Amino acid sequence: MSNDIDILAFGAHADDVEIGMGGSIAKWTNEGKKVVICDLTKAELSSNGTVEMRQVEAMKAAEILGVNERITLNLPDRGLYKNEDNILKIVEIIRTYRPALVFAPYYEDRHPDHANCSHLVEEAYFSAGIRKITTPSPLSAHKPNGMYHYMINGFHRPDFTVDITDYMDKKVESLFAYKSQFVETSDGVKTPLTDGYIETVQARERLFGKEVGTVYAEGFKSKKPILLNLDVNTEWKIN
Repeated sequence: MSNDIDILAFGAHADDVEIGMGGSIAKWTNEGKKVVICDLTKAELSSNGTVEMRQVEAMKAAEILGVNERITLNLPDRGLYKNEDNILKIVEIIRTYRPALVFAPYYEDRHPDHANCSHLVEEAYFSAGIRKITTPSPLSAHKPNGMYHYMINGFHRPDFTVDITDYMDKKVESLFAYKSQFVETSDGVKTPLTDGYIETVQARERLFGKEVGTVYAEGFKSKKPILLNLDVNTEWKIN
């Protein structure tokens, strides 16, 4: 069963994926990987900006990162509940794009939508590979090679990291594309995102980089062990 794309990254809201793994995406697209981002909601309940503004910002951020396509499922903001309808909509996306790898937010996060997104995607990831589970569109089953979690809020010990030293600028640029979210304005509402949030993300990736002997790195969580096919004498840098 062939894969149509390399990476399918899900977020509850536009900017989630950029916060957690924007540097890795910029790195992978630069290497020729095909990446699609799927935002589950239009973030219609955000304190700042409008849905229309957020959509424009999201497409600009995707362009900065070299993403092949960005789609929005239009599930309700603050309504990412684990029900069959929501799961099957995500199953359709997985079966349509047939990714090698799936990414979703880490389920330990202060924002309930991020955790709920993680659980929904995990359910859909499993169901997408079951032939007898049908969706409204007639799509064949697809089982990706793996599912991993990126971090949005918080600092957690990663199971693996990706060196994004050469792509941290791209990540920051993609975040600043969301001016409605990260830039405080006179007519806006002060939120955790407008109060030095991007600098906090930079500091986290700097700390992850320190841990693995590089400048910047993004951390990921995995529920399964990671298999490394490396010759430790030549390819595995031991610090």
